[in-house]
Amino acid sequence: MTKAPRIGIISLGCAKNLVDTEVMLGHLDKAGCAFVEDAADADVIIVNTCSFIGPAREESVQTILEAAELKKAGSAKRLIVAGCMVQRYARELKESLPEVDAFIGLDELHRVVEVVASEPLKPPSDSLLGKEGGPGNLEEIRSTYLYDHRSPRRRATAPWTAYVKIAEGCDHTCSFCPIPLFRGKFRSRDPRSVVAEARELAAAGVVEINLIAQDSSHFGRDRGDYDGLAHLLTALNEVDGLRWIRLHYLYPNTVTDRLIAAMAELPKVVPYVDMPLQHAHPDMLQRMRRGSSGERHLELLDRFRRAMPEAALRSTFIVGFPGETDDEFEALKQFLRAAEFDHLGVFTYSHEEGTSAGELSDDVAEELKEARRDEVMGLQQSIVKRRLRRKIGAVEEVLIEGLHPETDLLLVGRMATQAQDVDGQVLINDGVADVGSFVRVEITDVAGYDLVGGIVDGGSRYPVPGSRLGIREPATGYRIPVTIR
Repeated sequence: MTKAPRIGIISLGCAKNLVDTEVMLGHLDKAGCAFVEDAADADVIIVNTCSFIGPAREESVQTILEAAELKKAGSAKRLIVAGCMVQRYARELKESLPEVDAFIGLDELHRVVEVVASEPLKPPSDSLLGKEGGPGNLEEIRSTYLYDHRSPRRRATAPWTAYVKIAEGCDHTCSFCPIPLFRGKFRSRDPRSVVAEARELAAAGVVEINLIAQDSSHFGRDRGDYDGLAHLLTALNEVDGLRWIRLHYLYPNTVTDRLIAAMAELPKVVPYVDMPLQHAHPDMLQRMRRGSSGERHLELLDRFRRAMPEAALRSTFIVGFPGETDDEFEALKQFLRAAEFDHLGVFTYSHEEGTSAGELSDDVAEELKEARRDEVMGLQQSIVKRRLRRKIGAVEEVLIEGLHPETDLLLVGRMATQAQDVDGQVLINDGVADVGSFVRVEITDVAGYDLVGGIVDGGSRYPVPGSRLGIREPATGYRIPVTIR
């Protein structure tokens, strides 16, 4: 490129998608591109899309249209769309969004520099567009890409934390989920590559890594190692510089006793269990092609709690799945009262083409889906408030992340049992600390899903002279070049 363009990237969807964004950033960074936080200031806008459920697709399309308006206004010269929606709907997007200059599928992240610079612009690969303009068959659409520690990557998270994708794809056949249709079959990374990446991150100042995959507890099974995740955690625990290792997206059917023991025994693995369960009634779980039951879920949660009494439990559930009766919904609520999750997400069912549930009648009214979601979240709020109040008077280790976005009078941090972006936080109303440092905070109150407290002891990871409104910031390096939604 004769002149380095200014790139603005908008990343939608989950943390797994954010890692794909960071890989594209890495390729662009190596090519000498500049980055802007506000897409309105960019020469080239890249939207990395999500295609998980209907609302995610709607947000992706709306974001593309907003970016197209910036292009019309003359501030951007080129609009590129990437990610899951392209992998799944390349032909349809090309036909319906002429404002887009180029598309990049999940297997084409390495082409981002070529697409940004090419004249004329190159179209998506034939496998995504389908033969003779028709939709590609599933084998043509399913992704096969898997990044490793050698892949260029520029992180969009704060300098002290990072996501590490340990696997890609999924072999489960959950009736509601389209992810295997475009993300492809489950494939684990070489554990040596994961450890090498962790070492590089720690050397760059990362103290917290979050391991992610579609089914993290399946790690290694495709390579013949049924305790692969436990073995990986053991190796990562030896990486100098890391302090917190957090697991996301465990699948109940692939959790082993060895994994639970490793999580409990390894000091750097935080006591945090993120395990989407989706429902509790056995008939509903059978229709979802998940198997199990609320009773068996409770037994599994009890195994985790016995091994790690201080563990925080997180899960996600779906309400309004086809045929969900009042009795089945009531069984879900009874299960949630018994399980007492620390963190909970609830989705309303979205009818997805290509899934087996998509052939069923979407017979639960949207109003009822929303009402059930609100009822579950109301129940969960009362559970969380009760559980959080038990923390009052305790002194907890907290990772400082900065000033509160709405006021300069509060600092914001997280305990080991709070994951970034999806869980509550610790609001600090007394004390001075460096961003990225670990401090000791005495909990004094509860505010919604958050805890409140003051610093009683602390250290500094980024020692910068002076302070500003209770926080000392690093001199360089804390500038996020991505809009994350």
